[in-house]
Amino acid sequence: MKKIIFTLLMMGQIIMAATIEYIETEDFKVPVIFEEDKRLPLVSLQFIFQNSGSITDTQKAGLAKFSARVLGEGTKKLGSSAFAESLESKAIHISSHAGSETFVMELGCLKEEFGDGLKKLQALLSDPNISEDALKKVKTTTLGSLSSKQNDFDYVASNELKRLLFKDTPLANPSSGTLESVESIELKDVKSFIEKNLVSSKLIVAIGGDVDIEKAKKEIQKIVASMPKGELEKLAHYEVNTKVQESILKKETEQAYVYFGSPYNIEFDSRDYYKARVATFILGTGGFGSRLMEEIRVKQGLAYSAYARLSVSKSSSYLTGYLQTKLDSLEVAQKSVKEVIAEFVKSGVTEDELEQTKKFLLGSEPLRAETMSQRLNRTFMEFYKGQELGHSQKELELIEKLTLKDLNEFIKSHKEILELSFAIVTK
Repeated sequence: MKKIIFTLLMMGQIIMAATIEYIETEDFKVPVIFEEDKRLPLVSLQFIFQNSGSITDTQKAGLAKFSARVLGEGTKKLGSSAFAESLESKAIHISSHAGSETFVMELGCLKEEFGDGLKKLQALLSDPNISEDALKKVKTTTLGSLSSKQNDFDYVASNELKRLLFKDTPLANPSSGTLESVESIELKDVKSFIEKNLVSSKLIVAIGGDVDIEKAKKEIQKIVASMPKGELEKLAHYEVNTKVQESILKKETEQAYVYFGSPYNIEFDSRDYYKARVATFILGTGGFGSRLMEEIRVKQGLAYSAYARLSVSKSSSYLTGYLQTKLDSLEVAQKSVKEVIAEFVKSGVTEDELEQTKKFLLGSEPLRAETMSQRLNRTFMEFYKGQELGHSQKELELIEKLTLKDLNEFIKSHKEILELSFAIVTK
């Protein structure tokens, strides 16, 4: 089997060696992303199921995350406590979590326990504890968590913004669900979710650590063979609502929570993504020194912090930001956000802002790839987006060569970010 390999050298030593291989089935291949790291006798494995996250919650919001919590209740044969004890006795960790587009089951253990860890993972996949007791326990803890978040006004404002930006789509729903949606979840819903989404046709395997990859592939293949094939549907893409909206929620609060967002017309695999990354860093991702922070905190003293960030994935692309301010300065702060972004689009950035951003992004790169987990995740994202391995390094080279003229032309071409909608929690 041909292997695709990317190796990064630093001071003569290999610090990253990523391999993409495949496990053959009768009619398709399961990708296996491998990151070797022999510094410690540890192994990390992820089963990543595509188009299986909260974006699939079309009927009951929060079902994907709820199902992940049910998988945390062990197998039906052993039950929650006995299954947890069987893992703990050998220092094996198995967890499940749902993102927006993917559902992940993760295994971590010592090298010597990897074989047993795989058996436990297979047992969990084939015999999850979908029982009334597990359902009741998960529902109680989830409802308790959601109830406590009713007074977390950052959470409230953030969810309200998503509702405005993605009205009538799964992305408009809180990923953890609502009190009503979680209360309505039944055993048949969890069973249906697992049967539809935890299937081999949706699977990408990511494995890293001190492990013989050929032996590991043979053991993983046994698990894949025991899984239902299912079907990998095309992931839906949702456009941001271009109608400018404002929603004001009245709560008992001493601060105003201001969340804002707009469309950002760029594809997840765009060649210009690195320009968007630099532009957004200067606008609001970079903390102190960013436009929003300088204007709203440093110059006007309206907030302790003000940020903006870009969210680009296969399913959506948009700009969001937030700040907290005093109740009596809400209107001034909101106006300032609009003015800062309008000036940013109109005039672009300065040579000094560009050079300082380059220094930070290039200089801090080692921190973003210092652990095996970070490197494995980076390689996965490159593969998931259809990029060649090593794309992240090439992106840094493009950032280093980026000219002020090209960046400002890019910024001025994205006037859609001026279409700001606001979700505000105030008294």
